[in-house]
Amino acid sequence: MLIAHTVAQRLPGLRPLIAAMLVAAGTFATAQSAFAVGPEAWPLWADGAPHAQGTDESDTPTIRAYLPQELDGVKATGAGVVICPGGGYGILAMDHEGHQLAKWFQKNGVAGFVLRYRHAPKYRHPVPMEDAQRAIRYVRANSEKLGVDAGRVGIMGFSAGGHLSSTVATHFDAGNPEAKDVVDRQSCRPDFAVLCYPVVSLTAPYAHQGSGRNLFGPDVDQEKLESLSNEKHVTAETPPTFLFHTAEDKGVDAQNSIAFFLALRKAGVPSEMHIYQDGPHGVGMAPADPAVFGWKDRLLDWMRGSGFLSATSRAAVTGTVKVNGEALRWGMIALAPLDPNKPRAWAMVSHGKYSIPASRGAALGENVVEIYDLGSVEPRPTREDFARIDPNGALRLNVVAGKNEFDLDLTQ
Repeated sequence: MLIAHTVAQRLPGLRPLIAAMLVAAGTFATAQSAFAVGPEAWPLWADGAPHAQGTDESDTPTIRAYLPQELDGVKATGAGVVICPGGGYGILAMDHEGHQLAKWFQKNGVAGFVLRYRHAPKYRHPVPMEDAQRAIRYVRANSEKLGVDAGRVGIMGFSAGGHLSSTVATHFDAGNPEAKDVVDRQSCRPDFAVLCYPVVSLTAPYAHQGSGRNLFGPDVDQEKLESLSNEKHVTAETPPTFLFHTAEDKGVDAQNSIAFFLALRKAGVPSEMHIYQDGPHGVGMAPADPAVFGWKDRLLDWMRGSGFLSATSRAAVTGTVKVNGEALRWGMIALAPLDPNKPRAWAMVSHGKYSIPASRGAALGENVVEIYDLGSVEPRPTREDFARIDPNGALRLNVVAGKNEFDLDLTQ
């Protein structure tokens, strides 16, 4: 607008054209905003949500489904993610912490479900939690229609939405098999969780106090805050979790992610955390920073490696590697499935032996074998580059359920 005004001052003859351009731009922007809401919103409760104080949009929790489209050449993986935008439990950042991620998931074969949950000042705990739990149940109950595997439904959240997601990941039930509503019969435990610069603690010195006030009201007591300080409620049943944060974040301290990660580690829950040096709070996908922008690719790697992008089973693999009859001193072996969405398995090779446990084992079926020599390990200085020493994709192994043992002898 400032540039257009300056040009119009200098070139009066262009004023009508510039005015027309600005009107057209405004019309386009209005049209864009009119369609920016995405797919149709589906109410989570057909007959009205519990605790509803009215029938307005703010009283009706919904999800919008972004389903992979085969016509776009995208292969649906069967995975689904309920996405909880942030906003301190007072507003919802639906675009950069909701729809943009859902569209990215959609392009990568994952169904994204953007949740519009109820929040302050009209609604307090447990309403947001129950809305998110209902969204998990809803996707599972309709999994066949949605093209989603009911055993690969995760939850994702940003900031306060990350707190909501960590709440659902630590507070869940198996559903009520006697319920009349088929949705209520489903478990609300997510199969995995993705926490993006999340609020986690409501009691630590670094806690986000605004989220606590909006959840419980201005006169909240310590016991209630403790009940949703989710780093204190991690158990072995908490689902595998991916965390992303920035060290520069002053809105929600990265110690929230660190505390949750350490709790997951103590409980033996598979987890991965990425903390980037730069970036303030609320970066979303962070398109302006190539380093931080990569967090979503690390997420996809983690989902693939954890087996959430395919329905395949995994199996333990052990064996030996020799080169020209001699045990490979120090190297690596990888088993790469033909389907790129299936998890890749790998292990170190030491003195010719390797072992891959079933928990991160090879995908069943045919796998391409990759073997790397990492160089000498000697009590003297050596200067050797690592080298791939298998016959470039020609070596393949068929992995079956149970234990697999493969003894390999390469000739060079």
